[in-house]
Amino acid sequence: MDVMEPKNTTEAILLDYKKGIGTFTQKMPEIASYYNAFTESCFKAGVLSEREKQLIALGISIYNQDEYCMIYHTKGCIDQGCSEQEIFEVAGVAAAFGGGAAMSQAVTRIQEALEDFNQTKH
Repeated sequence: MDVMEPKNTTEAILLDYKKGIGTFTQKMPEIASYYNAFTESCFKAGVLSEREKQLIALGISIYNQDEYCMIYHTKGCIDQGCSEQEIFEVAGVAAAFGGGAAMSQAVTRIQEALEDFNQTKH
């Protein structure tokens, strides 16, 4: 794996996740292989597009207050062409179910990730 220097907090968290997955894959290759195949299959386009699936995953991660997944799926949404407005609407729906805890994640972690990823696109 190439070692990259993170440009911001969001990139550092994403890099930390990728390093962790790499280590797990080395130590548990069979489990990692099955898990990766399963998740790749789940996120392939079907009746729902890859884009729609990233939006769903983002909403679930906000509801669950899973910081790594919020960042990972915010990036996934951006990569799939989702607008900031779509991402914030997902955050609103997640907050409708998850209350103040989900809203606090949306107004902090998601906004920071959007800002950081926009900086890294240049």
